[in-house]
Amino acid sequence: MKSATNTPGIKTFIKENTSLFWYVEDSEKQNITIEFLVETILNFGDEKSVKKLFDLVGINKVAEIFCKQTSRKRVNYQKRTVHFFNLYFKRHAQRDFIKTAT
Repeated sequence: MKSATNTPGIKTFIKENTSLFWYVEDSEKQNITIEFLVETILNFGDEKSVKKLFDLVGINKVAEIFCKQTSRKRVNYQKRTVHFFNLYFKRHAQRDFIKTAT
C-alpha cells in the first residue's frame, strides 16, 4: 500500500477519516495509495469527505481513478455508488475519460 504521493493535506485527510480505514494497521494508514483512498471515500464517506477529496486531489483526477477502477472485471464499488458517480462525473468532470453512465 505504499504511496509516495501523499501530501501533508492528504495525510491529514486520512487521519480525519481514520474510522473508514479500520482494517488497515495504524502504522500503514498514512501510506495508503490515492486509488485506495478514492475507492474508500467514494464508497463509504459522507458528502463532506467526498467534497474534501475533490478539493485535495481534484475532481478530474478522482473521476479518472474511478473510471479506471470501474472498468475492470472485478469492481469493489457498491452498485448504487457506481451509478451515482457515473452520472455525477459525466456532468461535472472532463468528458474525455468518462464512460457512459450505466
